Amino acid sequence: MIFDKKFFKFILVGIINTVVGSAIMFSLYNIAHLSYWVSSAFNYFLTSILSFFLNKYFTFTVKEWSLFMIVAFILNIIISYFIAYGLAKPLINYFLHSQPQNIRENIALFAGMCLFTGLNYLGQRFVVFNKR
Repeated sequence: MIFDKKFFKFILVGIINTVVGSAIMFSLYNIAHLSYWVSSAFNYFLTSILSFFLNKYFTFTVKEWSLFMIVAFILNIIISYFIAYGLAKPLINYFLHSQPQNIRENIALFAGMCLFTGLNYLGQRFVVFNKR
């Protein structure tokens, strides 16, 4: 079952990560004027470390450590990131092509964040922290 206690714990961890990550990402993009890719990547690099520990111990209650788990987590983050943000930007550009670039990219950052969350959950739940 996908929508169980683990799902809601993942959402709680996600809220924490989203608050921290959004502050990082949107500040880097809008205040530091870093690019779409640099702003979003820096966010996910930092918050993925927090996410690993919170989800490992709190959400999925996994005590064991393995090289597979660490590599799978890193690959899950990378794959989820590139799929989510790689889809978000061209889709938002297509649908909002008449809007200014900074508006399109802010919306794409938000859309990528939503797509990433769903993909990341599936990967963590069914691959990374799957108790075999």
